[in-house]
Amino acid sequence: MAYLFTSESVSEGHPDKIADQISDALIDNFLAWDEDARVAIETLVTTGQVVLAGEVKSKVYLDVQKIARSVIERIGYTKSEYMFDANSCGILSAIHEQSADINQGVDRKTKQEQGAGDQGIMFGYANNETENYMPLALDLSHRLLYELAALRRENDQIKYLRPDSKAQVTLEYSDNHKPQRIDTIVISTQHDEFDTEAAMQAKIAEDIKNILIPRVKAQLKPELQALFTDDIKYYINPTGKFVIGGPHGDTGLTGRKIIVDTYGGKGAHGGGAFSGKDPSKVDRSAAYATRHIAKNLVAAGVADEILVQISYAIGVKDPMGIYVNTYGTSKVNFTDGEIAKKIGELFDMTPYGIETRLGLRKPIYSETAAYGHMGRTNRKVTKTFENSNGEIKTMEVELFTWEKLDYVDKIKEAFNIK
Repeated sequence: MAYLFTSESVSEGHPDKIADQISDALIDNFLAWDEDARVAIETLVTTGQVVLAGEVKSKVYLDVQKIARSVIERIGYTKSEYMFDANSCGILSAIHEQSADINQGVDRKTKQEQGAGDQGIMFGYANNETENYMPLALDLSHRLLYELAALRRENDQIKYLRPDSKAQVTLEYSDNHKPQRIDTIVISTQHDEFDTEAAMQAKIAEDIKNILIPRVKAQLKPELQALFTDDIKYYINPTGKFVIGGPHGDTGLTGRKIIVDTYGGKGAHGGGAFSGKDPSKVDRSAAYATRHIAKNLVAAGVADEILVQISYAIGVKDPMGIYVNTYGTSKVNFTDGEIAKKIGELFDMTPYGIETRLGLRKPIYSETAAYGHMGRTNRKVTKTFENSNGEIKTMEVELFTWEKLDYVDKIKEAFNIK
């Protein structure tokens, strides 16, 4: 029998995502000047206020207020009427030095012996529903909000948009787990004042259907475009007026959108957040590594859908175990347990091995903090950083290295795939 599955996303202007982006901007700035920095920073945003808290072990000093304000400005909170403005909001820093008890579990005589920064379980997932090997409902939710933000910045076809928004997509699947159609699209977007609520709802609904949806459809392959039928149920700003939003409407915290950040409820999640953590924290680095593994396995033809779990003990470099679930879609003559064993042979899953293989000690994290950490485009960009002494550093970095399909040939050889 056909069934429904739903995923959601939130925009860069959502309060929790503002917090994530500030935390990751601080990570990038520390790593730009000190590649060995140990950083764990949480951010809280509310009406007219930002609070930074956490632990840092670094040789560099940064103007954290300036960095936070630049993030808020880039997102688009630049008007006093939003009650959260980059130029006027208060910023309180309660960042202190990392605990020596934690640090001794991570640092060793050689970097190769580096222990995991925490205990825990991490999951990576991939399937073949999309070209980027991501679940389709989440991919569409991200695309809707990314394009909505682009329309806001263009300020041409749609002129009333404010930064905060959410999207949700419900797909109907067939008995053999293939997407058949889009059942429902939900979009709530913050907006300027309208003369009447009825006028607001009519205008926004018209623009979403006639401007946003065609832009998103145009990015997709024909078989995915066909999922957009006339039978889609739309719920656009279903509660009505949405003028009060952002941190004035709802307090935001780092790490509260971990399902949005990963697979939209598909696969599994170990519970650890990513943003604000340097790569010695395996909550982040091992989640990227398992995504890299799962994506390359699916791309190589091992299975149509794969979940990879890894677990660590704090201060111990080697993982406690690797688990694989192919959900009955395996195409090779190996059990899931045998696939897991092969993964251990193909990939160095020590914290140092992950950091070096994926180039994680670079300032590559700001771009991850909105629209998902997984399924993004691997690319090189040039970034410029300024320290508290006014020194400028420009560097080229490679983003989303865990999305590279650089192990496909090795995996095919290991699993005898022609």
